[in-house]
Amino acid sequence: MRVLAINGSARPEGNTAFFIRKCFEPLKEAGHHCEVINLAGKVVRGCTACLSCREEGNDRCIYDDDIINTCIDEMERADAIIIASPVYFSDITAETKALIDRAGYVARGNGNFLSRKIGADITVARRAGTVHALHSINQFFFINDMVVPGSSYWNIALAKEIGDGEKDEEGIRTMRRLGENIAWLLEKLHK
Repeated sequence: MRVLAINGSARPEGNTAFFIRKCFEPLKEAGHHCEVINLAGKVVRGCTACLSCREEGNDRCIYDDDIINTCIDEMERADAIIIASPVYFSDITAETKALIDRAGYVARGNGNFLSRKIGADITVARRAGTVHALHSINQFFFINDMVVPGSSYWNIALAKEIGDGEKDEEGIRTMRRLGENIAWLLEKLHK
């Protein structure tokens, strides 16, 4: 099975990437193909609500000058999708928000191709705001009729400077358990 993680961090090898890798460990051990798309350094435009994606009916956003259509293509092919973001002022990054707005419009306007795929969230913060950020990502999953696994705690981690994630033992355990739960769900949903 294919597991896609989209990293909304401006740091492609920062703490968010570290926790994605921790989530991937049990998935890879179970034989799943895991890949990451980093939004860092990429041009990402917001949704203009032009509704061309619904009129065209081709599973694509009309704006093809950034990475979002690549993300949408990979999301359509994936069996499980992880959206991960650091917390910026108690919410997800602007790039992550643009992704979920545009991918959501395209998916819902084109046969709801995300329906019953697994959707999991990861947020990383220095101290606070993770629950609101998780909520922002989960609303995307819920409105797209996706199956959302939990973990042994909310899918959050605490870290500030690059490398601080290695000190968050509970965050590491939480992400590994999330990966285990995604693997379990993949097995149950694709028997």
